This record gives sequence, C-alpha cells and structure tokens, in this order.
Amino acid sequence: MTSRKFYSAMAAVFLGLAPVSASAEVVGKVGVDWTGNDILVDAVPDPGVSGVTCHVTYFDRSVIDRLRKGNWFEDPSNSSIACRQTGPIEIGDINLSQSGEEVFRAGLSLIWKKLVVTRIYDKKNDTLVYLIHSRELTNGSAKMAISTIPLFGQSVTWKNGKPK
Repeated sequence: MTSRKFYSAMAAVFLGLAPVSASAEVVGKVGVDWTGNDILVDAVPDPGVSGVTCHVTYFDRSVIDRLRKGNWFEDPSNSSIACRQTGPIEIGDINLSQSGEEVFRAGLSLIWKKLVVTRIYDKKNDTLVYLIHSRELTNGSAKMAISTIPLFGQSVTWKNGKPK
C-alpha cells in the first residue's frame, strides 16, 4: 500500500470514530470591557434529538487581553447552558449509557482545551440532561453546568421505539 493510500485510510478511520458534533450559530455577542472581551451566545441544535436547542454561553478573550495577560492560546473554561424544546421532539439513535453522548465540541485553546456538551438520557425520570464542561488534556476542570428537558407528558417520537 502506498503511503498516500495508507494516510487516506487512516484519516477515514479517525473520522469514522469522531463523535457527531452539532454546528453552533452565534446568536448573541455582548462586550464586557474596554479591551474587547466578549461573551458569546451560541444556539446549538441537538443532532440526535430534533426539536431541542441548547443555548451555550462562553467567554471570548480579545487580542488586547491575550497580550496583556500573556496567556495567548486559550479562553477561560467558564460557560453556561440552557436547553429548551423548540419544536416537536423526535429522538433518533442516541447513546443511552450513563456516560451519554457528546453532541457539541468547540476549541477553547489552540490544542488542549475543549468546551463540550454531553447529552445523557435519564431513563428513570424520562429526561434529557445536557452537561456543559471543559475537557483538558492535562488537568480536568470542575467548571460545569447542566440543563434538562423533561419528556414526561410530552408528545415525543422515538425513531427506534422508547427504551424500556
């Protein structure tokens, strides 16, 4: 096998293993100081659950702030999330395990730190739980927030049938 075919095959394998990640749309940008730091608000539709949108907020550091503080390549881990029903709920093939499924990921640093939204299905309480946290290669972060979508009493369509 030529090296070109080998690298193409390896890229396909890694892309196939990559989690599905929703695309975010910036719906708000609020300036917080004179240096140009902003709080961004993204709308993130859940790719596995139509009719659910999460609004995620996070801090976007300005060039001036990066120069002043010397930390060039990363944004703070602070973030918040609110998820709501924004249409008829239709649940596709989602991960039902306790560890849930990553539905959104955005970089907070050049390489090491990611902002992650994970969806967990709480079967006992018939609720979708959305956890936002940062993932760091070297140090974990205890900064997190959750939002829930109760499904009890809602008209919900499960493509593969509701889990028993």
